[in-house]
Amino acid sequence: MLGSGLLAMSTGLRADPAQPAPTRAREAGIRFGILTPGPLNAITDVTGVRVGHATLVDGERVHTGVTAILPHGDNLFQNKVPAGFSVGNGFGKFAGSTQVEELGELETPILLTNTLSVPEAAAATIEWTLAQPGNDQVQSVNAVVGETNDSFLNDIRARTVTIATAREAITAAKPGSVAEGAVGAGAGTVAFGYKGGIGTSSRVLPKSLGGHTVGVLVQSNYGGVLTIAGMPVGERLGGYLFEDAVDRQQGDGSVIVVIATDAPLSDRNLKRLAARAFLGIARTGSPMTNGSGDYAIAFSTHADVRRTQQRRGIVSSYPDVGNDQMTPLFQAVSEATEEAVINSLFAGQTVKGYRGTVDRLPVEKVVAMWRQMHRSDDPAGRGEGKRRR
Repeated sequence: MLGSGLLAMSTGLRADPAQPAPTRAREAGIRFGILTPGPLNAITDVTGVRVGHATLVDGERVHTGVTAILPHGDNLFQNKVPAGFSVGNGFGKFAGSTQVEELGELETPILLTNTLSVPEAAAATIEWTLAQPGNDQVQSVNAVVGETNDSFLNDIRARTVTIATAREAITAAKPGSVAEGAVGAGAGTVAFGYKGGIGTSSRVLPKSLGGHTVGVLVQSNYGGVLTIAGMPVGERLGGYLFEDAVDRQQGDGSVIVVIATDAPLSDRNLKRLAARAFLGIARTGSPMTNGSGDYAIAFSTHADVRRTQQRRGIVSSYPDVGNDQMTPLFQAVSEATEEAVINSLFAGQTVKGYRGTVDRLPVEKVVAMWRQMHRSDDPAGRGEGKRRR
């Protein structure tokens, strides 16, 4: 049973209100890559995409939850979207991935949660899908659920996430700004020894490169040698993978990357796009360790590539960005993934949890490092001039 202190929330969480309000890396002046973010710098910059969180907190014992990502607001089962899936290191579980691989399409929301709550999230997805108008004859639902292990800050064996919790995340999904940090599936996660969580970012290609938008949302719960926009932050702050001994296993964990784009892509090229997300993960300092579950799933929201009921029953033709036009999208997803992870850390707050305390990333020190590396008297500008967005 949960204590009376249990809080179920669909928005943000601050474990210590006395600490400075979190900011985003770009708002602190840190730049990632060469491309321009969308207006919200979030996965919801891709038109139609919705995100919802359900967060569970009960004193020190429970820090967990569910995050839901919906490709569009219509009936997802009847209007499926093309999708691709990629594995970096497969020490984990991603329910529903085999059907996505086989058919190249997504028919439900994507839910993220903790390792032992995948069944509840899947059940919620099935219940929600069966209840949608027009689905009264549906007899098979491919629930898609990713997970990371939050057992340091959360009493994971208590299995506090219920079907109702997961359904709350789905019904809370909306367009617009996305709460980051210790919310939803990121409530109890740890990244690079600091409080990780949910992070998001986006990129908009110039018209000359297609003008498409790519948005990314991550659930960060992994490690390595933290690197931020090329800065060796982990080495300078200490506490990184291999610092003392190779058996500390600070790099183990998991990361889930969800990618949305409005580019009309085939499922084959969406799989290629998903694979490039791991370039962004590598830039943050991760070697994708033996004990890490690193997964990426990408989908297209373009109306002309939806797998509608009518199109599924006939021979259909779809618009398709050609292979020679994919490189800008690869650049976009790698940049947005890197920034989304760092945003998840910037939004973190110190949390005293089930088995100990995880500190927030010392954002002030990181920003000071950046400013020192990119001083205004640097004649080359080094990211503060021409690349400023």
